[in-house]
Amino acid sequence: MSDTRPDQLYANPLGEVDRFAFDRAVVEVFPDMIKRSVPGYATIINMIGDLAERYARSNSRCYDLGCSLGAATLAMRHRIRASHCDIVAVDNSPAMIERCRQVLAADTAEPAVELVCEDLQRIRPENASMAVLNFTLQFIPVEERLDTLKHIAEGLLSGGVLILSEKVAFDDPPHNELMIELHHNFKRANGYSDLEIAQKRSALEQVLIPETLSAHRERLRRAGFTSVDVWFQCFNFASLIAIK
Repeated sequence: MSDTRPDQLYANPLGEVDRFAFDRAVVEVFPDMIKRSVPGYATIINMIGDLAERYARSNSRCYDLGCSLGAATLAMRHRIRASHCDIVAVDNSPAMIERCRQVLAADTAEPAVELVCEDLQRIRPENASMAVLNFTLQFIPVEERLDTLKHIAEGLLSGGVLILSEKVAFDDPPHNELMIELHHNFKRANGYSDLEIAQKRSALEQVLIPETLSAHRERLRRAGFTSVDVWFQCFNFASLIAIK
């Protein structure tokens, strides 16, 4: 978006670092923040479009759960070839939904998009051929994650697909620290200072709880998915494909 500002939210010393929130200040810099913070984000978004072309079915729905500014929604919208396949985009941030509505209004692709401002734990997908949780589950309390995935699985058609992208942790402490440091080097290479990295990490640690890939695989199978595996990983960021 042309009016997006560079991410300088943590550029100056803060007396107290508040919990990270998807508020209006984050919305204004979000595209720049994601580009400079999440390795492989563009690849994941492009693949979501590829998978929508493959898995979206006629007379069904696709869900973008935690849609933020609609990157995954647009990727699906531009690649869906099935007829009468609508998209439901959900986010619990009013500021994100407001800006996402503007983004979608400027887009000319045909599939209809319903925007919903709600906690995704309260969403009950129906008649879904595809669902996306793109760096969303990590912000949900751990004890609520299994039920959230069960509701998604229950709403998916047989053979439907879930894309789950997450920041992950590793069982081996030295490897975990190595992946964290490599990610920090990625952010430094994209212009973030050590102060910005440290302050944002402090803000996120209060709300973002990463888990291991084995924990994600086990939970997805318990939720009702029959095929689960990683298709993308860079440092401590990964994306899984789960098929019902």
